[in-house]
Amino acid sequence: MFKVTVCGAAGGIGQPLSLLLKLNEDITDLALYDLVNAPGVAADLSHINTPSKVTSYLGADQLPGALMGANLVIIPAGVPRKPGMTRDDLFKINAGIIRDLATAAATHCPKAFMLIISNPVNSTVPIVAEVFASKGVYDPKRIFGITTLDVVRASRFVTDIKAGSVNPVTTRVPIVGGHSGPTIVPLLSQIQPHQSFTQEEIEALTKRIQYGGDEVVKAKDGAGSATLSMAQAGARFAKAVITAALHGATGIVEPTFVDLDADATNGAAIRAEIQGLQHFALPVELGKDGVERIHSIGSISDYEKQLLSGAVSELKGSIQKGVDFVRASL
Repeated sequence: MFKVTVCGAAGGIGQPLSLLLKLNEDITDLALYDLVNAPGVAADLSHINTPSKVTSYLGADQLPGALMGANLVIIPAGVPRKPGMTRDDLFKINAGIIRDLATAAATHCPKAFMLIISNPVNSTVPIVAEVFASKGVYDPKRIFGITTLDVVRASRFVTDIKAGSVNPVTTRVPIVGGHSGPTIVPLLSQIQPHQSFTQEEIEALTKRIQYGGDEVVKAKDGAGSATLSMAQAGARFAKAVITAALHGATGIVEPTFVDLDADATNGAAIRAEIQGLQHFALPVELGKDGVERIHSIGSISDYEKQLLSGAVSELKGSIQKGVDFVRASL
Protein backbone atom coordinates (compact mmCIF):
# COMPACT_ATOMS: atom_id res chain seq x y z
CA MET A 1 0.00 0.00 0.00
CA PHE A 2 1.30 3.44 -0.89
CA LYS A 3 -0.88 6.52 -0.42
CA VAL A 4 -0.13 9.81 -2.15
CA THR A 5 -1.95 13.03 -1.26
CA VAL A 6 -2.01 16.04 -3.58
CA CYS A 7 -2.77 19.35 -1.87
CA GLY A 8 -4.05 21.74 -4.52
CA ALA A 9 -5.23 18.98 -6.82
CA ALA A 10 -7.76 21.06 -8.75
CA GLY A 11 -5.32 23.78 -9.80
CA GLY A 12 -3.38 24.40 -12.97
CA ILE A 13 -0.51 22.18 -11.82
CA GLY A 14 -2.58 19.94 -9.58
CA GLN A 15 -4.85 18.51 -12.27
CA PRO A 16 -2.20 17.33 -14.76
CA LEU A 17 0.01 16.25 -11.86
CA SER A 18 -2.82 14.13 -10.46
CA LEU A 19 -3.36 12.60 -13.89
CA LEU A 20 0.29 11.60 -14.13
CA LEU A 21 0.23 10.19 -10.60
CA LYS A 22 -2.88 8.14 -11.47
CA LEU A 23 -0.78 6.48 -14.18
CA ASN A 24 1.86 5.41 -11.63
CA GLU A 25 0.96 1.81 -10.79
CA ASP A 26 2.96 1.87 -7.55
CA ILE A 27 0.36 4.20 -6.04
CA THR A 28 -2.58 2.37 -4.45
CA ASP A 29 -4.43 5.37 -2.95
CA LEU A 30 -4.50 8.79 -4.58
CA ALA A 31 -6.10 11.41 -2.32
CA LEU A 32 -6.99 14.73 -3.94
CA TYR A 33 -7.47 17.77 -1.72
CA ASP A 34 -8.48 21.31 -2.64
CA LEU A 35 -10.79 24.11 -1.57
CA VAL A 36 -12.82 23.78 -4.79
CA ASN A 37 -13.53 21.23 -7.53
CA ALA A 38 -11.67 18.29 -5.98
CA PRO A 39 -14.67 15.88 -6.29
CA GLY A 40 -14.95 16.53 -10.03
CA VAL A 41 -11.25 15.97 -10.65
CA ALA A 42 -11.34 12.77 -8.58
CA ALA A 43 -14.43 11.44 -10.38
CA ASP A 44 -12.80 12.05 -13.75
CA LEU A 45 -9.50 10.40 -12.82
CA SER A 46 -11.21 7.45 -11.11
CA HIS A 47 -12.33 6.16 -14.52
CA ILE A 48 -8.71 5.52 -15.60
CA ASN A 49 -7.92 1.80 -15.46
CA THR A 50 -4.89 1.82 -13.17
CA PRO A 51 -4.82 0.20 -9.71
CA SER A 52 -5.07 3.28 -7.48
CA LYS A 53 -8.29 4.23 -5.74
CA VAL A 54 -8.99 7.96 -6.10
CA THR A 55 -10.68 9.87 -3.30
CA SER A 56 -11.53 13.55 -2.95
CA TYR A 57 -11.44 15.91 0.02
CA LEU A 58 -13.02 19.34 -0.16
CA GLY A 59 -12.25 22.20 2.20
CA ALA A 60 -10.21 22.57 5.36
CA ASP A 61 -12.53 20.33 7.42
CA GLN A 62 -11.65 17.38 5.19
CA LEU A 63 -7.90 18.01 5.08
CA PRO A 64 -7.12 15.61 7.98
CA GLY A 65 -8.80 12.76 6.10
CA ALA A 66 -6.79 13.52 2.98
CA LEU A 67 -3.52 13.39 4.91
CA MET A 68 -4.22 10.52 7.31
CA GLY A 69 -2.00 7.56 6.40
CA ALA A 70 -0.26 9.31 3.52
CA ASN A 71 3.17 8.00 2.58
CA LEU A 72 3.89 10.97 0.32
CA VAL A 73 2.37 14.45 0.19
CA ILE A 74 2.94 16.67 -2.80
CA ILE A 75 1.98 20.35 -2.58
CA PRO A 76 1.40 22.47 -5.69
CA ALA A 77 -1.17 24.62 -3.81
CA GLY A 78 -1.05 28.40 -3.96
CA VAL A 79 -2.36 31.38 -5.88
CA PRO A 80 -0.88 32.98 -9.00
CA ARG A 81 0.16 36.60 -8.91
CA LYS A 82 -2.73 38.86 -9.88
CA PRO A 83 -2.79 42.44 -11.27
CA GLY A 84 -1.95 44.94 -8.57
CA MET A 85 -0.50 42.29 -6.26
CA THR A 86 3.06 42.87 -5.07
CA ARG A 87 5.53 40.02 -4.61
CA ASP A 88 5.26 40.54 -0.86
CA ASP A 89 1.49 40.20 -1.10
CA LEU A 90 1.90 36.96 -3.03
CA PHE A 91 4.47 35.63 -0.57
CA LYS A 92 2.24 36.30 2.42
CA ILE A 93 -0.70 34.47 0.86
CA ASN A 94 1.23 31.45 -0.38
CA ALA A 95 3.38 31.29 2.75
CA GLY A 96 0.24 31.14 4.86
CA ILE A 97 -1.21 28.37 2.68
CA ILE A 98 1.98 26.29 2.93
CA ARG A 99 2.28 26.88 6.68
CA ASP A 100 -1.27 25.64 7.26
CA LEU A 101 -0.86 22.59 5.02
CA ALA A 102 2.46 21.76 6.69
CA THR A 103 0.86 22.09 10.14
CA ALA A 104 -1.83 19.61 9.15
CA ALA A 105 0.72 17.21 7.64
CA ALA A 106 2.94 17.38 10.72
CA THR A 107 -0.11 16.40 12.78
CA HIS A 108 -1.68 13.71 10.60
CA CYS A 109 1.20 12.18 8.58
CA PRO A 110 4.50 13.28 10.18
CA LYS A 111 6.49 10.47 8.55
CA ALA A 112 5.33 11.19 5.00
CA PHE A 113 7.73 12.36 2.32
CA MET A 114 6.91 16.04 1.70
CA LEU A 115 7.39 17.28 -1.87
CA ILE A 116 7.01 21.05 -2.21
CA ILE A 117 6.21 22.66 -5.56
CA SER A 118 4.54 25.87 -4.34
CA ASN A 119 6.59 28.97 -5.04
CA PRO A 120 8.78 30.53 -3.88
CA VAL A 121 10.41 27.12 -3.21
CA ASN A 122 13.48 28.86 -1.76
CA SER A 123 11.21 30.09 1.05
CA THR A 124 8.40 27.52 1.19
CA VAL A 125 10.70 24.56 1.93
CA PRO A 126 12.17 26.34 5.00
CA ILE A 127 8.58 27.12 6.04
CA VAL A 128 7.68 23.42 6.00
CA ALA A 129 10.90 22.55 7.84
CA GLU A 130 10.21 25.13 10.56
CA VAL A 131 6.64 23.94 11.03
CA PHE A 132 7.68 20.30 11.37
CA ALA A 133 10.46 21.31 13.79
CA SER A 134 7.99 23.29 15.90
CA LYS A 135 5.86 20.15 16.19
CA GLY A 136 8.85 18.00 17.15
CA VAL A 137 8.55 15.73 14.08
CA TYR A 138 11.16 17.20 11.72
CA ASP A 139 13.16 14.72 9.65
CA PRO A 140 15.29 16.59 7.08
CA LYS A 141 15.60 13.42 5.00
CA ARG A 142 11.92 13.57 4.11
CA ILE A 143 11.33 17.16 2.97
CA PHE A 144 12.13 18.13 -0.62
CA GLY A 145 11.77 21.22 -2.76
CA ILE A 146 11.09 20.14 -6.33
CA THR A 147 13.56 21.82 -8.68
CA THR A 148 13.15 19.13 -11.34
CA LEU A 149 11.63 21.55 -13.85
CA ASP A 150 15.00 23.30 -14.09
CA VAL A 151 16.62 19.94 -14.85
CA VAL A 152 13.97 19.05 -17.42
CA ARG A 153 14.35 22.41 -19.14
CA ALA A 154 18.13 22.15 -19.20
CA SER A 155 18.01 18.78 -20.95
CA ARG A 156 15.52 20.09 -23.50
CA PHE A 157 17.29 23.39 -24.15
CA VAL A 158 20.66 21.70 -24.69
CA THR A 159 18.98 19.62 -27.37
CA ASP A 160 17.83 22.79 -29.11
CA ILE A 161 21.46 23.90 -29.44
CA LYS A 162 22.90 20.48 -30.25
CA ALA A 163 20.13 19.50 -32.62
CA GLY A 164 20.34 15.91 -33.79
CA SER A 165 23.33 14.96 -31.64
CA VAL A 166 21.83 14.93 -28.12
CA ASN A 167 18.99 12.85 -26.68
CA PRO A 168 17.00 15.01 -24.21
CA VAL A 169 15.79 11.91 -22.36
CA THR A 170 19.28 10.72 -21.42
CA THR A 171 21.05 14.09 -21.16
CA ARG A 172 21.68 15.11 -17.54
CA VAL A 173 22.60 18.63 -16.44
CA PRO A 174 23.15 19.05 -12.68
CA ILE A 175 21.32 22.09 -11.31
CA VAL A 176 22.42 23.55 -7.98
CA GLY A 177 21.42 26.55 -5.86
CA GLY A 178 17.71 27.31 -5.71
CA HIS A 179 14.60 27.53 -7.85
CA SER A 180 14.24 31.11 -9.04
CA GLY A 181 16.09 33.19 -11.61
CA PRO A 182 19.67 33.85 -10.53
CA THR A 183 19.58 31.20 -7.80
CA ILE A 184 19.36 28.52 -10.53
CA VAL A 185 22.91 27.45 -11.41
CA PRO A 186 23.21 24.95 -14.29
CA LEU A 187 26.53 23.09 -14.20
CA LEU A 188 26.98 22.69 -17.92
CA SER A 189 30.62 21.77 -17.32
CA GLN A 190 29.31 18.54 -15.74
CA ILE A 191 26.77 17.61 -18.41
CA GLN A 192 26.44 13.90 -19.12
CA PRO A 193 27.12 12.70 -21.76
CA HIS A 194 29.83 15.34 -22.09
CA GLN A 195 29.25 18.18 -24.56
CA SER A 196 31.40 21.15 -25.55
CA PHE A 197 29.95 24.64 -25.68
CA THR A 198 31.27 28.06 -26.63
CA GLN A 199 31.13 30.68 -23.88
CA GLU A 200 28.39 32.43 -25.84
CA GLU A 201 26.34 29.20 -25.87
CA ILE A 202 26.96 28.66 -22.15
CA GLU A 203 25.73 32.14 -21.25
CA ALA A 204 22.68 31.89 -23.51
CA LEU A 205 21.78 28.44 -22.19
CA THR A 206 22.24 29.52 -18.59
CA LYS A 207 19.96 32.52 -18.99
CA ARG A 208 17.31 30.47 -20.76
CA ILE A 209 17.34 27.80 -18.05
CA GLN A 210 17.15 30.43 -15.30
CA TYR A 211 14.29 32.33 -16.91
CA GLY A 212 12.57 29.63 -18.95
CA GLY A 213 9.33 30.24 -17.09
CA ASP A 214 9.11 33.70 -18.65
CA GLU A 215 8.81 32.10 -22.10
CA VAL A 216 5.69 30.26 -20.99
CA VAL A 217 4.11 33.29 -19.32
CA LYS A 218 4.69 35.34 -22.47
CA ALA A 219 3.35 32.62 -24.76
CA LYS A 220 0.23 32.27 -22.60
CA ASP A 221 -0.21 36.03 -22.87
CA GLY A 222 -0.59 36.53 -19.14
CA ALA A 223 -3.22 33.79 -18.81
CA GLY A 224 -1.00 31.37 -16.92
CA SER A 225 2.46 30.03 -16.24
CA ALA A 226 4.30 26.72 -16.51
CA THR A 227 1.71 24.21 -15.34
CA LEU A 228 2.02 21.21 -17.67
CA SER A 229 5.81 21.02 -17.64
CA MET A 230 5.82 21.58 -13.87
CA ALA A 231 3.34 18.75 -13.44
CA GLN A 232 5.57 16.41 -15.43
CA ALA A 233 8.59 17.46 -13.38
CA GLY A 234 6.70 16.90 -10.13
CA ALA A 235 5.50 13.47 -11.22
CA ARG A 236 9.03 12.54 -12.27
CA PHE A 237 10.45 13.42 -8.87
CA ALA A 238 7.59 11.70 -7.04
CA LYS A 239 8.24 8.56 -9.07
CA ALA A 240 11.93 8.66 -8.12
CA VAL A 241 11.09 8.96 -4.40
CA ILE A 242 8.48 6.20 -4.59
CA THR A 243 10.77 3.84 -6.51
CA ALA A 244 13.54 4.25 -3.95
CA ALA A 245 11.24 4.02 -0.93
CA LEU A 246 8.96 1.23 -2.08
CA HIS A 247 11.32 -0.99 -4.06
CA GLY A 248 14.65 -0.21 -2.41
CA ALA A 249 16.11 0.84 -5.76
CA THR A 250 19.62 2.28 -5.52
CA GLY A 251 21.56 4.79 -7.58
CA ILE A 252 18.57 7.13 -8.12
CA VAL A 253 19.94 10.69 -8.16
CA GLU A 254 17.84 13.82 -8.68
CA PRO A 255 18.69 17.46 -7.94
CA THR A 256 16.40 18.84 -5.23
CA PHE A 257 16.29 21.66 -2.67
CA VAL A 258 16.96 20.11 0.75
CA ASP A 259 18.23 20.76 4.26
CA LEU A 260 21.92 19.83 4.19
CA ASP A 261 21.55 18.27 7.65
CA ALA A 262 19.80 15.43 5.83
CA ASP A 263 23.28 14.05 5.11
CA ALA A 264 25.17 13.72 8.39
CA THR A 265 28.33 12.67 6.56
CA ASN A 266 28.63 15.29 3.80
CA GLY A 267 26.25 18.07 4.83
CA ALA A 268 28.60 20.11 7.02
CA ALA A 269 31.40 20.12 4.42
CA ILE A 270 29.01 21.19 1.68
CA ARG A 271 27.56 23.94 3.87
CA ALA A 272 31.05 25.30 4.44
CA GLU A 273 31.40 25.73 0.66
CA ILE A 274 28.24 27.83 0.39
CA GLN A 275 28.65 30.28 3.26
CA GLY A 276 26.76 28.20 5.78
CA LEU A 277 23.39 28.00 3.99
CA GLN A 278 21.05 25.45 5.55
CA HIS A 279 19.04 24.68 2.41
CA PHE A 280 20.43 24.23 -1.08
CA ALA A 281 19.63 22.37 -4.31
CA LEU A 282 22.14 19.65 -5.15
CA PRO A 283 22.07 16.21 -6.75
CA VAL A 284 20.65 13.91 -4.07
CA GLU A 285 20.78 10.13 -4.00
CA LEU A 286 17.43 8.81 -2.81
CA GLY A 287 16.86 5.81 -0.54
CA LYS A 288 14.08 4.08 1.37
CA ASP A 289 14.08 6.82 4.04
CA GLY A 290 14.39 9.75 1.64
CA VAL A 291 17.77 11.46 1.37
CA GLU A 292 20.50 8.83 1.26
CA ARG A 293 23.39 11.06 0.23
CA ILE A 294 23.85 14.65 -0.91
CA HIS A 295 26.47 15.03 -3.62
CA SER A 296 28.91 17.92 -3.38
CA ILE A 297 29.14 20.60 -6.04
CA GLY A 298 32.42 19.22 -7.37
CA SER A 299 34.74 20.87 -9.86
CA ILE A 300 33.13 23.75 -11.74
CA SER A 301 34.19 26.47 -14.17
CA ASP A 302 35.07 30.04 -13.22
CA TYR A 303 31.83 31.22 -14.83
CA GLU A 304 29.83 28.77 -12.72
CA LYS A 305 31.67 29.93 -9.61
CA GLN A 306 30.48 33.48 -10.31
CA LEU A 307 26.91 32.26 -10.75
CA LEU A 308 27.15 30.27 -7.54
CA SER A 309 28.32 33.28 -5.56
CA GLY A 310 25.34 35.31 -6.73
CA ALA A 311 22.94 32.46 -5.98
CA VAL A 312 24.24 32.05 -2.43
CA SER A 313 23.80 35.76 -1.70
CA GLU A 314 20.19 35.76 -2.87
CA LEU A 315 19.30 32.47 -1.21
CA LYS A 316 20.31 33.75 2.22
CA GLY A 317 17.48 36.27 2.22
CA SER A 318 14.90 33.90 0.71
CA ILE A 319 15.57 31.13 3.23
CA GLN A 320 15.51 33.53 6.17
CA LYS A 321 12.25 35.03 4.92
CA GLY A 322 10.57 31.65 5.19
CA VAL A 323 12.02 30.94 8.62
CA ASP A 324 11.02 34.35 9.94
CA PHE A 325 7.49 33.99 8.61
CA VAL A 326 6.86 30.82 10.61
CA ARG A 327 8.57 32.01 13.77
CA ALA A 328 6.55 35.22 13.76
CA SER A 329 3.29 33.28 13.50
CA LEU A 330 3.95 30.62 16.16
